[in-house]
Amino acid sequence: MHLFRRPCGADVQRLLDAAGLPSGDIGTEALEHFFGCGAEHAPQGVAGLEICGDDALLRSLAVDPHARDQGCGRALVAEVERHAERLGIARIYLLTTTAGGFFAELGYEIAPRDAAPEQIRTTSEFSKLCPAGATLMLKNLASVSGRARGTWRVIREEN
Repeated sequence: MHLFRRPCGADVQRLLDAAGLPSGDIGTEALEHFFGCGAEHAPQGVAGLEICGDDALLRSLAVDPHARDQGCGRALVAEVERHAERLGIARIYLLTTTAGGFFAELGYEIAPRDAAPEQIRTTSEFSKLCPAGATLMLKNLASVSGRARGTWRVIREEN
């Protein structure tokens, strides 16, 4: 399965629109943290992160209905998690109305909406685009954050 970074904005919008997910607030800068699955000229799935300090919001996992059940969604989530770890992100949050079971299988847990950090609560997706009834889910990244690993390398090199 071919995964790639920074899919074309038009492809992201096409897949999100087809899945009924919000796309109006995803600009060029946001695509820096998006990944595609499939052919680069016609991705079959996309997923991205909105970085919020030490946390991130998993944005808009969307897979074309014809490409479902082939591992694209799981591969995209794993890739955005690796990307988050490289950036030193401690936790990934997401909002869902339909995919709670899918994300639970990947280690995400339901969290009370009021437990989300301020930077997550003030994102467009959290505060305006997703319905108030959407389920908040959270995953603490298991490995030591990239920032901590970088600090450890520096300390070891100095000694």
